[in-house]
Amino acid sequence: MLNIAGTLSLLIALLHGVMIVIGAEAYRYFAAGQKMVDMALAGSLVPALVTFLITMIFTIFAMYAFSEAGVIRELPLLKPAIWVIGAIYALRGLAVFVQCYLIVQGQTGENLATKDVIFSCVSLFVGIVYLLGAYFRGVTE
Repeated sequence: MLNIAGTLSLLIALLHGVMIVIGAEAYRYFAAGQKMVDMALAGSLVPALVTFLITMIFTIFAMYAFSEAGVIRELPLLKPAIWVIGAIYALRGLAVFVQCYLIVQGQTGENLATKDVIFSCVSLFVGIVYLLGAYFRGVTE
Protein backbone atom coordinates (compact mmCIF):
# COMPACT_ATOMS: atom_id res chain seq x y z
CA MET A 1 0.00 0.00 0.00
CA LEU A 2 2.76 2.43 0.88
CA ASN A 3 4.55 1.80 -2.40
CA ILE A 4 1.32 2.73 -4.17
CA ALA A 5 0.96 5.81 -1.94
CA GLY A 6 4.52 6.89 -2.73
CA THR A 7 4.01 6.38 -6.45
CA LEU A 8 0.79 8.41 -6.38
CA SER A 9 2.54 11.24 -4.53
CA LEU A 10 5.34 11.18 -7.10
CA LEU A 11 2.79 11.39 -9.91
CA ILE A 12 1.15 14.37 -8.19
CA ALA A 13 4.58 15.98 -7.82
CA LEU A 14 5.27 15.35 -11.51
CA LEU A 15 1.94 16.94 -12.42
CA HIS A 16 2.93 20.05 -10.50
CA GLY A 17 6.28 20.10 -12.29
CA VAL A 18 4.47 19.99 -15.63
CA MET A 19 2.28 22.86 -14.45
CA ILE A 20 5.40 25.00 -14.05
CA VAL A 21 6.39 24.28 -17.65
CA ILE A 22 2.90 24.96 -19.05
CA GLY A 23 2.41 28.08 -16.98
CA ALA A 24 -0.67 30.29 -16.78
CA GLU A 25 -3.08 27.93 -18.55
CA ALA A 26 -2.20 25.11 -16.17
CA TYR A 27 -2.63 27.39 -13.16
CA ARG A 28 -6.03 28.41 -14.52
CA TYR A 29 -7.14 24.82 -15.19
CA PHE A 30 -6.03 23.57 -11.79
CA ALA A 31 -7.70 26.53 -10.03
CA ALA A 32 -4.54 28.02 -8.57
CA GLY A 33 -6.28 31.39 -8.45
CA GLN A 34 -6.51 34.35 -10.74
CA LYS A 35 -3.60 36.09 -9.01
CA MET A 36 -1.29 33.17 -9.84
CA VAL A 37 -2.54 33.18 -13.44
CA ASP A 38 -2.00 36.94 -13.74
CA MET A 39 1.49 36.74 -12.25
CA ALA A 40 2.43 33.90 -14.62
CA LEU A 41 1.11 35.88 -17.60
CA ALA A 42 3.15 38.87 -16.45
CA GLY A 43 6.31 36.75 -16.41
CA SER A 44 6.68 36.63 -12.63
CA LEU A 45 8.69 33.78 -11.16
CA VAL A 46 6.46 33.62 -8.07
CA PRO A 47 3.95 31.08 -9.47
CA ALA A 48 6.77 28.79 -10.59
CA LEU A 49 8.52 29.07 -7.21
CA VAL A 50 5.32 28.41 -5.26
CA THR A 51 4.50 25.44 -7.48
CA PHE A 52 8.07 24.15 -7.15
CA LEU A 53 7.71 24.28 -3.36
CA ILE A 54 4.46 22.31 -3.61
CA THR A 55 6.22 19.83 -5.93
CA MET A 56 8.92 19.33 -3.29
CA ILE A 57 6.32 18.76 -0.57
CA PHE A 58 4.64 16.01 -2.61
CA THR A 59 8.08 14.51 -3.31
CA ILE A 60 8.81 14.46 0.43
CA PHE A 61 5.42 12.80 0.99
CA ALA A 62 6.49 10.13 -1.50
CA MET A 63 9.84 9.66 0.21
CA TYR A 64 8.10 9.05 3.53
CA ALA A 65 5.83 6.42 1.99
CA PHE A 66 8.79 4.68 0.38
CA SER A 67 10.74 4.89 3.63
CA GLU A 68 7.95 3.27 5.64
CA ALA A 69 7.65 0.61 2.93
CA GLY A 70 11.34 -0.16 3.39
CA VAL A 71 12.38 0.95 -0.10
CA ILE A 72 14.67 3.74 1.14
CA ARG A 73 16.37 4.39 4.47
CA GLU A 74 14.30 5.33 7.49
CA LEU A 75 13.41 9.00 7.68
CA PRO A 76 12.94 10.94 10.93
CA LEU A 77 9.52 10.85 12.62
CA LEU A 78 8.49 8.24 10.09
CA LYS A 79 5.41 6.70 11.70
CA PRO A 80 3.70 9.94 12.75
CA ALA A 81 4.60 11.54 9.43
CA ILE A 82 2.82 8.80 7.46
CA TRP A 83 -0.33 9.30 9.55
CA VAL A 84 -0.16 13.09 9.15
CA ILE A 85 0.42 12.85 5.38
CA GLY A 86 -2.51 10.46 5.04
CA ALA A 87 -4.68 12.81 7.08
CA ILE A 88 -3.69 15.81 4.95
CA TYR A 89 -4.67 14.03 1.76
CA ALA A 90 -7.86 12.60 3.27
CA LEU A 91 -8.99 15.91 4.77
CA ARG A 92 -8.45 17.63 1.44
CA GLY A 93 -10.41 14.84 -0.21
CA LEU A 94 -13.36 15.19 2.15
CA ALA A 95 -14.25 18.34 0.21
CA VAL A 96 -15.85 15.96 -2.27
CA PHE A 97 -18.88 15.62 -0.01
CA VAL A 98 -19.46 19.37 0.10
CA GLN A 99 -18.87 19.58 -3.65
CA CYS A 100 -21.40 16.81 -4.35
CA TYR A 101 -23.93 18.52 -2.07
CA LEU A 102 -23.45 21.79 -3.98
CA ILE A 103 -23.88 20.00 -7.29
CA VAL A 104 -27.09 18.32 -6.10
CA GLN A 105 -28.35 21.73 -4.95
CA GLY A 106 -27.60 23.13 -8.41
CA GLN A 107 -24.96 25.48 -7.06
CA THR A 108 -22.34 24.77 -9.66
CA GLY A 109 -20.73 27.37 -11.83
CA GLU A 110 -17.26 28.45 -12.73
CA ASN A 111 -16.12 27.88 -9.13
CA LEU A 112 -17.12 24.22 -9.11
CA ALA A 113 -16.52 21.90 -12.02
CA THR A 114 -16.48 18.14 -12.46
CA LYS A 115 -12.68 18.27 -12.41
CA ASP A 116 -12.81 19.67 -8.86
CA VAL A 117 -14.80 16.64 -7.70
CA ILE A 118 -12.30 14.36 -9.44
CA PHE A 119 -9.36 16.15 -7.76
CA SER A 120 -11.06 15.69 -4.38
CA CYS A 121 -11.72 12.01 -5.06
CA VAL A 122 -8.08 11.48 -6.01
CA SER A 123 -6.93 13.20 -2.84
CA LEU A 124 -9.30 11.16 -0.69
CA PHE A 125 -8.14 7.95 -2.40
CA VAL A 126 -4.46 8.78 -1.86
CA GLY A 127 -5.16 9.65 1.78
CA ILE A 128 -6.94 6.36 2.33
CA VAL A 129 -4.05 4.46 0.73
CA TYR A 130 -1.57 6.20 3.06
CA LEU A 131 -3.73 5.57 6.12
CA LEU A 132 -4.35 1.92 5.25
CA GLY A 133 -0.65 1.48 4.55
CA ALA A 134 0.22 3.03 7.92
CA TYR A 135 -2.36 0.90 9.68
CA PHE A 136 -1.32 -2.39 8.10
CA ARG A 137 2.36 -1.57 8.55
CA GLY A 138 1.71 -0.96 12.26
CA VAL A 139 -0.34 -4.13 12.65
CA THR A 140 2.29 -6.34 11.01
CA GLU A 141 5.19 -5.06 13.09
